[in-house]
Amino acid sequence: MTDSESVQSLIDQLREEAEMDRPNEATPDVGIIMGSDSDLATMAGGKGKRPGAYAALAEELGFAEQTDFTDAPEARFTFESFVVSAHRTPELMYAYAETAEARGLDVVIAGAGGKSADLPNMTASIAYPLPVIGVPVQEKSVDSVIGMPQGAPITAVDAGKSFNAALTAVQVLSRKHPELRERLQAYHDELQNEVGTVSRDLHELGTPEFKSTYWDGE
Repeated sequence: MTDSESVQSLIDQLREEAEMDRPNEATPDVGIIMGSDSDLATMAGGKGKRPGAYAALAEELGFAEQTDFTDAPEARFTFESFVVSAHRTPELMYAYAETAEARGLDVVIAGAGGKSADLPNMTASIAYPLPVIGVPVQEKSVDSVIGMPQGAPITAVDAGKSFNAALTAVQVLSRKHPELRERLQAYHDELQNEVGTVSRDLHELGTPEFKSTYWDGE
């Protein structure tokens, strides 16, 4: 299969899925798209990188990654992942954004890098009124991602912080799913407890011992 045939097959797949009559609980709730697989380190997290959207959804909030549209995981809440380039595969970007709502998605997280990081805002324009959360993969991508004109909204996070984008996506979903609100609150409570524990240890151990305990002697 040639590259163009591979892209067309994905476009056809998305359009076919949009025509399927699938219950909401069997379709992905969140779509994660990125302009290149090189963005995966930011969007998913990994060695030497801060945790990403994948970590927030799969590891912190109990979502499962759905890799087959017709065979949903047992988990009630799911997400999907695609590479969609606004510049190299504009037809695929258009098909993804145009079919997102019909395929059951409630929110899309879109990450892109470079100075012309157009994937998030183009996706937001085409998928409107479906909410899109933009992730500038690099600092130089920020202006491109947030530079939408009046009447063409997009929500965006700071450069590289796809973890926060995932939390925002789940906040959107939690308005109609109380279970997700409880998961978000539990995650927030855990963060507070961690800060409290660290604060007490710093005070009671003293700075030198705290550094040797928490920072491995650095």
